[in-house]
Amino acid sequence: MALTSTGTLARVAVATAAGALALAGCTPTSESEPSATPDVVIGEDTGEEIESITVALPGSLSSLYVGQESGILNYYIAAVTQEGLLSIDADGALQPGLAESWEQPDPVTYVFDLRDDAVFQDGTPVTADDVVFSLEMARDETQSPGLAYYLTNVDTIEKSGDAQVTIRLLEPDAAFAANMTSAGAAFITSQAFWEEHGGDVGTSTSLLLGSGPYQVTEFVPDSHVAFERVDTWWGELPAVKSIRVDFISDESTRLLAAQSGDVDIAFNVPFAQAAQWEALDDMRVTYVNDLSYVGLYFNIGVAPFDDPAVRQAIAHAVNRDAFVSTLLDGHGEAATAIMTPESLTSVHSPEDARALLATIPQWEYDLEAAKAALAESSVPEGFTTEILTPNTGPQLGTAAQALAQDLAEVGITLNVREVPIEEWLASLDPSAGYGLNYMWYFSTLGDPAEIPTYLIGAGNPAQYDNAEVLELLSQVGAETDPAARIDLLVEAETLQAEDAINIPLWWGQSATGFANDLGVTDFSPFTFVSTWPTQLYRAGE
Repeated sequence: MALTSTGTLARVAVATAAGALALAGCTPTSESEPSATPDVVIGEDTGEEIESITVALPGSLSSLYVGQESGILNYYIAAVTQEGLLSIDADGALQPGLAESWEQPDPVTYVFDLRDDAVFQDGTPVTADDVVFSLEMARDETQSPGLAYYLTNVDTIEKSGDAQVTIRLLEPDAAFAANMTSAGAAFITSQAFWEEHGGDVGTSTSLLLGSGPYQVTEFVPDSHVAFERVDTWWGELPAVKSIRVDFISDESTRLLAAQSGDVDIAFNVPFAQAAQWEALDDMRVTYVNDLSYVGLYFNIGVAPFDDPAVRQAIAHAVNRDAFVSTLLDGHGEAATAIMTPESLTSVHSPEDARALLATIPQWEYDLEAAKAALAESSVPEGFTTEILTPNTGPQLGTAAQALAQDLAEVGITLNVREVPIEEWLASLDPSAGYGLNYMWYFSTLGDPAEIPTYLIGAGNPAQYDNAEVLELLSQVGAETDPAARIDLLVEAETLQAEDAINIPLWWGQSATGFANDLGVTDFSPFTFVSTWPTQLYRAGE
């Protein structure tokens, strides 16, 4: 599972005194789904090779190894060169990767049979020993703080044959297999390569070694990374020969590069500039519901946020509808739950999914109710607090400023401070001492339990310890029926909503710019967390 956070945060559980609160009603917020992508005619695949493409990344990377730096952009870049045991297709279904087949002989055991034609980019074969070593490093909190949390349920990882790896869990987890993809926690590398560099991989001197169709040839932190196609990959040779990814944090600079014709793909086109991007003659903008969740959460280990009435007061001051209509320009929707509607579509239609999630209790925007709640709290005269926002998400800062204005009317002073994303990521650690926080989470697996498990499960960043919620999530792990899993998750989310731990704000869309002569097969929310360059083709007139 991929987070915008550094992955393993300090997991300190604190018992909460919060009980069931009387909610002000369960009013649905946005009734309409996000704006659809305009119809754009893309030419047929000409079959031509593409000498090179340039990608504009809306941020900077200091490490290529997802275990050390695990933001969503790191996943996009690592997927170019590294593979997992399995892969995820455009529909979110599991497909073979380095493992040509796999089975689950019992609820806690997974057996992966490796393909015999897989080699690393240096020409050495991918072995069971390499897989075991890579996964052991991934679950080592020191070596891979960005991945270790998601493998805490793993008991043993063993070589069970010359080309076979067996993983045993401590307890059942119906969604575990998806973690063995490059959208999850499996980034397989060579043990010899890792040891040659003393585990210091993903740097400008060590780069990365994977088994994918592209090899990293250059990495300049906070500047760019370059890839060249290799003929060692077991799959079909992709059309693109070389890829350069430029790290361009400034929105206007990215737009200027596109206007100059220097960009073939642009990740995360800002909604505020979408019309300018759409007006480009040689580019198109494609929108997709990206399984992302934005919400507030309270660290109840920090006073006065341990007081349910304080949390209730702030929850009543959150105007989700205004955030969506003002900030997202229709490319997103007010969230009623931590789960996203798209994560439920294996069982429910989009309409039914939204209706089901709307049954989870909502905190109505009501400043008078907020004032009344604060008056009944441990700080009836109000207080001052601070929230950090990442510089890569200006819409979060704008929403926080709007929230600060409403909270000022209630009697709470909220100072908003924009910081580099690295500082914001560090602030999500409960020990950082921030009581009011943003959660900006991009789900890469599409499993409905992914985000709730992180936000309200064991060791969550809110330090929320609700035995009933934990039991429900344990049942989710053991339940194999998708509909039953969703029902259990709704129960768990209902309990946390009553306790006002997480306050959902919006479910997002992402906007990606593509050159008009660059086609993409099966574009979906899962495209960029698999070997996405293999889906690119030269489009004809």
